[in-house]
Amino acid sequence: MSCTVTNRRQAGFSLLEVLLVVGLTTVIAAIAVPMMSNTIGDFRIRGDARAVNSGVSLAKLRAAAAFTQTRLYVDLTTNSFHVESWQKTGTPGWVAEGGTTTLATNDTFSYGVVSTAPTSTQTTIGQAAPCVDTTGTAIANTACVLFNSRGIPVAASASLAPPNVGAPTGDYALYVSDSTAVYGVTVSATGQIRLWRTNPTSTPSWVTQ
Repeated sequence: MSCTVTNRRQAGFSLLEVLLVVGLTTVIAAIAVPMMSNTIGDFRIRGDARAVNSGVSLAKLRAAAAFTQTRLYVDLTTNSFHVESWQKTGTPGWVAEGGTTTLATNDTFSYGVVSTAPTSTQTTIGQAAPCVDTTGTAIANTACVLFNSRGIPVAASASLAPPNVGAPTGDYALYVSDSTAVYGVTVSATGQIRLWRTNPTSTPSWVTQ
């Protein structure tokens, strides 16, 4: 009897092929990871900026709807904010409405190195004036955008405790930033709310969003 032996080539990859695939994967990952990180960071700062913009808009609407002073209260230490309304009945005072929103980890209430405010807004760039308590005392490390009972932005100061407020103002602004962008929410004296963006540079080029 004759015996026939069939040689079969085993399927697989050579060491060179494996090293080539690993090398290509490493190069692609090195390019993709930073791009993905920047994209996620952009989504976060943009989302926070729009949340602040929505918060200011909500405060304005609540003031007109409830016919009472309303403000967006910003805690600059914790990078958080919430809406407050002035309670006229019972014991007068500020009452928080809804929950508190906190900025993403790498985002802060800041304008960084940017030195100029958006066109036709503030004379000098800066966060809104500090909030005041029921005695008219400024609260440290805070910023407030205050609306009167008609939804008009009005000035608040340590000498003007609620329900007394100052004249309409167009100097309100809140800025949020990270390493990639600076956003600003401005409020004109007529109550127009606008969202701006610029790159973090000392000579900004603000663009409305």
